[in-house]
Amino acid sequence: MRLQNRTAVITGAAGGIGKAIALRFAEEGAFVVVADITETPREGGTATVDAIHAAGGTAAFVRCDVSVNADVEAAVARAVAETGRLDVIVNNAAIGVDTPLHETSEADWDRVMAINAKGVFLGCRAAVRQMLGQEGIDEVRGRIVNISSQHGMIRAPNDIAYGAGKAAVVYMTRQIAGDYANHGIVCNAVAPGKILTGKTGPAIAPAMLAYSQARTPWPRLGRPLDVANAALFLASDEATYITGENLMVDGGWMAN
Repeated sequence: MRLQNRTAVITGAAGGIGKAIALRFAEEGAFVVVADITETPREGGTATVDAIHAAGGTAAFVRCDVSVNADVEAAVARAVAETGRLDVIVNNAAIGVDTPLHETSEADWDRVMAINAKGVFLGCRAAVRQMLGQEGIDEVRGRIVNISSQHGMIRAPNDIAYGAGKAAVVYMTRQIAGDYANHGIVCNAVAPGKILTGKTGPAIAPAMLAYSQARTPWPRLGRPLDVANAALFLASDEATYITGENLMVDGGWMAN
């Protein structure tokens, strides 16, 4: 129960990696605000809040477009309404358009940046504003966990907007960690490698899977729980003298 009596906001938590993080946090005792534009998991199955309740946990859904500041602030307010504080925010929501530079429209670029970069900025800003005004617990006023990507450091094949947005997440994580450490705010990121979430589309095309398997030394590709466990560690009291880090959860991809 590493997050007992703690509150957490997790964006993009209706499905995939976000859902796995929400379930894991709830299992460890957190009240979880599932912040997403839909309650329906993209890969199918039980809605996140229903799954948490069925397992005996506590959670609430807040409809949230992370590119809209009022939505992000409402998600944070829902967490604060539960216990009077925000202990953790996980900025996970992200999209991609799967197009190279010459085929990327201005509208697609703007939409990806609105979610992947601006959405993280708004989430971090709302969290920091709340955390600055609350008492610390064992030195820490609050924790931010951003979900970046290996493609924030190396190219995202034929998806320039996604890679650029994730690079912004890596930078923001370090900037915020340095600026707010003396205020007791911990900020880290988790950078997943190839994670099989159950979604369909270009990400699981045979050629893309072969590319990922060839780049990944570990004998399997990633699972959402791999990322959820890393996020849990960074959200827990076990990770305090760790801030500004971008933790790779990639089966050795970046080492290869």
